[in-house]
Amino acid sequence: MVASTAKRMATADSKRIQAAFDDVVRAFPFGGYMSGVGVDAYRTVADVVCRYLSAGDTILDFGAGPCDTAAVLQRLGYRCFACDDLSDDWHEIGENGQKILKFAVEQGVRFEHMKEPRLPDSYPAQFFDMAMLHAVIEHLHDSPRELLNDILQVVRSGGLLFITVPNAVNIRKRLDVLRGRTNLPGFDSYYWNPGPWRGHVREYVKGYLALLSEYLGIECLELRACDQMLEVVPPGLKRMYILITRLFPGWKDSWLLVARKPANWTPRRSIPSQEWQKIRGKYTRYEF
Repeated sequence: MVASTAKRMATADSKRIQAAFDDVVRAFPFGGYMSGVGVDAYRTVADVVCRYLSAGDTILDFGAGPCDTAAVLQRLGYRCFACDDLSDDWHEIGENGQKILKFAVEQGVRFEHMKEPRLPDSYPAQFFDMAMLHAVIEHLHDSPRELLNDILQVVRSGGLLFITVPNAVNIRKRLDVLRGRTNLPGFDSYYWNPGPWRGHVREYVKGYLALLSEYLGIECLELRACDQMLEVVPPGLKRMYILITRLFPGWKDSWLLVARKPANWTPRRSIPSQEWQKIRGKYTRYEF
C-alpha cells in the first residue's frame, strides 16, 4: 500500500513537472533553447525540489541565466528568486538581455541583475529555504569558498544547498582521454573566445563534492550521479548509454549534491596556516 501510494505520488509529480515545463517552453522567448536540452535536466532539478520543499517555500537560483529553471519551479508553486550577471555572449546579442528580464517578470520570478558574479547585498540573512547553483561553480575562476559561504548566510538554519555540476569523468570524457583527446572544453572555443573565458574552469567528481560539503560545514543529504544531457546522446546509443551508466553510475554526465545547513552554522573562510601549508606542500617541491 505504501509503495503503491508513493508510486502514484511520483507519477502525479512527474505530470505536474511535465506540464510546468511545457508551459514555460511556450512562454520562453528563445525558441529551441529549452527543448535543446530536453525535459530531463529540468525534471532532475524539479524532482529534488518537490521531494525536499513544500509549495510556497523560497528558492534562490544563483547564476540563473535566462531564468528557465526558476520559471519551471515558479510554475510548480515555489517562490523563486534569481540572479545572474547576464554576461554570456548570447545574453548580450541585440535585445536578448531585455527579453530575459521581461520573461522573468512575466513568470513571477524575482530577478536581480548582478554587476559581477557575487551574491547581491539585497538578500536578507536566513531568508531562503533553498539556494541552488546549477552549472555554475565549474565556471568560477577562483575557489567557490567565499561565494558559497555568502550564499549559505542567506539560507535559513535547516535550509538546503542544491548544486549540480558536469561530471569531469563521465563516459564520453573517459573515452576521449583513452583516444588521446581531452576531457576539457574544446580548444577551438577557448582559443577563439573573444574576451574573458566564461567556460568550464574546474569540473568536479564525486569526492570533491563530498569535500565541499565537509569544508562548508553542512550535512550531505544526497550525493549521486544524474543525467542532465541525455538529449546529446545519439538516439541509437541512448539505450546502451542508460544500461551502462546504470551499472556504472559514476559514468553519468553530471553530479547532484543536496546538503542541509545545520543550526548554529558559521562560515569557515580560512584554515590555520599550518594546515594550509600541509595541503600546499602536496603540490610543490618547496618545503614550507
